[in-house]
Amino acid sequence: MSGTASRTATIIYTHTDEAPLLATYSFLPIVSAYAAKAGVEIETRDISLAGRIISQFPERLTAEQRLPDALAELGALTGDPSANIIKLPNISASVPQLKAAIAELQAAGYDLPAYPESPSTDEEKEIRARYDKVKGSAVNPVLRQGNSDRRAPASVKAYAKAHPHRMGAWSADSKTNVATMGHDDFYSNEQSVIIPTDDTLRIEHVAADGTVTVLKDGLKVLAGEVVDGTFMSVAALRRFLTEQIARAKADDVLFSVHLKATMMKVSDPIIFGHVVQAFFPTLFEQYGDQLAAAGISPNDGLGALLSSAAKLPEGDAITKAVTAGLADGPKMAMVDSDRGITNLHVPSDIIVDASMPAMIRIGGHMWGPDGEEADTLAVIPDSSYARVYQAVIDDCRANGAYDPATIGSVPNVGLMAQAAEEYGSHDKTFEAPAAGTIHVVNSGGDELISHQVEPGDIWRACQTKDTPIRDWVKLAVTRARATGAPAVFWLDENRAHDANLIAKVNAYLPEHDTEGLTIEILPPAEATTYSLERLRKGEDTISVTGNVLRDYNTDLFPIIELGTSAKMLSVVPLMAGGGLFETGAGGSAPKHVQQLIKENYLRWDSLGEFFALAASFEHLAGYANNAGAKALAETLDRATGTFLNEDKSPTRRVGGIDNRGSHFYLALYWAQELATQTDDPELAKAFAPLAETLAANEETIVAELIGVQGSPADIGGYYRPDDAKASAVMRPSKSLNEALAAL
Repeated sequence: MSGTASRTATIIYTHTDEAPLLATYSFLPIVSAYAAKAGVEIETRDISLAGRIISQFPERLTAEQRLPDALAELGALTGDPSANIIKLPNISASVPQLKAAIAELQAAGYDLPAYPESPSTDEEKEIRARYDKVKGSAVNPVLRQGNSDRRAPASVKAYAKAHPHRMGAWSADSKTNVATMGHDDFYSNEQSVIIPTDDTLRIEHVAADGTVTVLKDGLKVLAGEVVDGTFMSVAALRRFLTEQIARAKADDVLFSVHLKATMMKVSDPIIFGHVVQAFFPTLFEQYGDQLAAAGISPNDGLGALLSSAAKLPEGDAITKAVTAGLADGPKMAMVDSDRGITNLHVPSDIIVDASMPAMIRIGGHMWGPDGEEADTLAVIPDSSYARVYQAVIDDCRANGAYDPATIGSVPNVGLMAQAAEEYGSHDKTFEAPAAGTIHVVNSGGDELISHQVEPGDIWRACQTKDTPIRDWVKLAVTRARATGAPAVFWLDENRAHDANLIAKVNAYLPEHDTEGLTIEILPPAEATTYSLERLRKGEDTISVTGNVLRDYNTDLFPIIELGTSAKMLSVVPLMAGGGLFETGAGGSAPKHVQQLIKENYLRWDSLGEFFALAASFEHLAGYANNAGAKALAETLDRATGTFLNEDKSPTRRVGGIDNRGSHFYLALYWAQELATQTDDPELAKAFAPLAETLAANEETIVAELIGVQGSPADIGGYYRPDDAKASAVMRPSKSLNEALAAL
């Protein structure tokens, strides 16, 4: 062993979902073997969707089936300075995904209850409450107890410039645009207050007849915390949607809607359901009562509706009504035109932060029913951030596509700690039960926020604590100082929440040395235009944003710059002193799994894992005084540079190296770096034989890895693969496995 640690040298690697999970079966054995030689222990925790479901129902399961609540454990660990967590992308489950995972587990012998759509009994309400802990963005608010520092590593940016990815051409007469409400939405109705002292708030609905219904009680807030309340008028939403459907048809462009039904797990599925109803008005006029009586919700999407309706006596007529609605309306943007999967089939298929950059990257197009690209009307109902995408579209229409070989970079510092802003609103989001007023009142009965609402209006409250805001400002200054790039706070003084944040930013900036730095505050659309102007000149600009724009920007700019957001370095310096290291986006993970099952080929690129692991080792080296971890970090960083220069990322088709082959080459280059480094002779001696073995057997190992491709693969389950089967599929090289075992 090398590098005796004065503190615990442990890294926790998360077991998640879909393609990142499958990649873990291949990559983690390499990581564990290498780390062990440096006195670093790698532990795992299961925070997959299936694992989270299982952990909620221990009393219904056998001792062998039960799993601890790993997410709660990791949440507690984030408050420990020793925390060192590598977090892979996980499923933020929509209701259809949650139901599918439950069904798979039930079929595998887990005695889990069905998901109650409309709970009426106490038992059903209690079951629903447990499942609500699992669905949507259940993981991130728990683990992200720090703010986000997300950027393209220098090696990735250099590779993108040397090997620019394809960008679709933009036409000056492109009819692609964003449609957004601009009034009667969350942005325009927002009210915001700063809490003067620690307190407990209550959210209540007061009906027109004076009946008071408490929606949320015991809401604890801290001094200096920003609390917001807002609502979207459903009547205005329906008018807006009807207008945009007509506009798309008149302009002869594709109709698409872009929401975040996974992270915004209460509000956005409701909005999605209204889009489905607006697109098929005749269907719901004729069969809405029957669908509702059968418990079929438009919120689950057109796919679930058609599948469930097929069992009804009116099933054939409903299917014909859908077909007629598609024919009568504008052409619909498609998820999979070959299979007839539309933009409205599954609420989690079109996620705004992934779908909009993809559309921009290919020239402002989405795919139509004919399988061809076409201009698109991108409907983003709430106007809080929609104008960001319109600004990018306007820039591309005027100046053409971006050139990855010459453009600069837009890294991000994101406010997200302690469930900041909208992503922490799930337990405070409600459909208004009746006409009346929704109030937020403090413990003394004083009204802080008040809105007049109509039945079905979508009301939500958000919290943003003061300590994360202070830390966010500090991190922005730190990154500006480290890079010399301007730091721009994307805040709109005309939005209530942002106005309060601007006041805090202006109060906290003087606490730091900002001499010589360029730090500005601009509304999001203006900040976008400013950053794009610099981007085209090859200049970098740090975007300093709230939680949702953090999510949007860390897909938008990396997809423009690098072709993917999976290659970003994402570090979360936890406020307690530990580190959370995230590994990139998982938006394309489902398609990768489908390809693996079909032809035993996994296209997932683990580059994000490589970057996160190096940062994790580096952090551990400092915390635990572990020289071996320092050597692992430095050699892994150099090995990743070689990996990029040698172009060993997965190819796109069967016959080339896939994810498993890329792991082999990373292992080879890493072993070679370790064997030749001079800071730790004992470690070099330990890895010299492995480096020689891997190099000597390169041809054999690659042949073994490629030889299994082309036939179906059995992993034993989508949401919960069988460990033995998945490991066999993802570790098919006997020579590589034996070499690692010898280490």
